[in-house]
Amino acid sequence: MPVTAEVRVRYAETDQMNVVYYANYYVWFEIGRVEVLRSLGLSYRQLEKDHNLGLPVIESHCRYRSPARYDDEIVVETRPSMLRGSVIKFEYKILRKPHGGGPERELLAEGHTVHVVCDDKFQRQHFPQHVAEGIRAMMVEGS
Repeated sequence: MPVTAEVRVRYAETDQMNVVYYANYYVWFEIGRVEVLRSLGLSYRQLEKDHNLGLPVIESHCRYRSPARYDDEIVVETRPSMLRGSVIKFEYKILRKPHGGGPERELLAEGHTVHVVCDDKFQRQHFPQHVAEGIRAMMVEGS
């Protein structure tokens, strides 16, 4: 089961054609990652401050399917799909909530990011055990 977050497209996120600028999808991906950690009882701030860990991106991909526009209500679905040692992969779907209460969400974009868990000196580390266990449980639920 993916973790979801809702975002309303702000005017500042769009270009002159009233379409969301492509890089903003990566900002939404980050919102999703933060919510995955939060769902495991750990804020990103705690990860950095209490555990001296960060998650720099080492790979990213986004496939755009349909444009998001100003004032659209967006759902960001995020799930971890791989955890191997200090490397974690998250998968994302960006969906537009239906206008007028319809049942179907429209897929706007999908992608993934790969991260290395590391300390402030960029030395590879591992998640705390309870976080790693929570991530693995989410991966099993999503398969």
